[in-house]
Amino acid sequence: MGEGARLMVAALRKLGILCATWDIDTCRLDGEAVGPGAPLIMHVNAPMLPAALLRMPRTLKIERKVIGYWAWELPVVPDTWRHARRHVHEIWAPSRFTADALIPLGRPVRVVEHPVGLADQTPSARDRTSFGLPEKAVIVLVSFNLASSMVRKNPIDTILAFREAFGDSEDRLLLLKIGHTENYPEDMVAIRDTVGNATNIRIDMHHYSGADRLALMGCCDIVLSLHRSEGFGLVVAEAMALGRCVIATNWSATAEFMDSTCGLPVAYSLVPAHDPRGVLEMPQTCWALPDRHAAVQVLRLAADNPDLRKRLGKAGQDRIAEHLHGASLLNAINAAGVETWR
Repeated sequence: MGEGARLMVAALRKLGILCATWDIDTCRLDGEAVGPGAPLIMHVNAPMLPAALLRMPRTLKIERKVIGYWAWELPVVPDTWRHARRHVHEIWAPSRFTADALIPLGRPVRVVEHPVGLADQTPSARDRTSFGLPEKAVIVLVSFNLASSMVRKNPIDTILAFREAFGDSEDRLLLLKIGHTENYPEDMVAIRDTVGNATNIRIDMHHYSGADRLALMGCCDIVLSLHRSEGFGLVVAEAMALGRCVIATNWSATAEFMDSTCGLPVAYSLVPAHDPRGVLEMPQTCWALPDRHAAVQVLRLAADNPDLRKRLGKAGQDRIAEHLHGASLLNAINAAGVETWR
């Protein structure tokens, strides 16, 4: 949610549209002042939105259209989300997948994708040596945050697929970039147990700046996301924008901008969604189970074919530039009354 907000702010400013930001944690207001007609876009999911509004200064709320920018990773949202609908005039969602889940809440819903192609994020100058990565190995990056649900991000199946594809090959490296590890020790035990003594799998728990994080991604040959579901799939989109070859589960929001012409989609079957933490535990709701055999096959294909990686990387870069160039954001802003405060 935070990265999505930062992308929106960067895109708005690039479009020459005035905007100010208010930090929920620090209650700090930054940026140019905007008129009373400017909408208030809340990058806070429904369960926390009423509390966030209570903390805001009155001047930021009165006489404004309140828009909830919400993300969700299942085809149905929990009943607890319904309480927040009376606090918003409109809902924006980063994908059609998420928008379809939000429509039953009874507010106008608009698809406003993260403007990855417009924000024009720039990696730092760091290279493989600075990250301690081997120069000649084919590096497969898996980047995720444990706060986003380990079972949804599916690292265990990912590790098993890599091991099946490459065994102990020293010229193939799986790099697991994992965030918020300190808060989920049991998840880390499961991940480390699955890695075992494999010498061609590394776990990176460093906190990088945005530019360094993108540089790390740019140092890798393949970005892999065997997710069970994504409300958008920011890692996939950023990897494509950087020209990386992407392998991802062919379901939910990532399938809206990545297909076989610009990446390597992985087949799946739908199974009941089960989240041990309970956050994504929804009765009679399904998500994807990536086909591990299919994942193994495309991993080998991509690793063994640098020309294929280059072609798909370029096609992915073009796709993001064309599909996530900020048009849906600009249309939404105009519909919200931008002409009164541009």
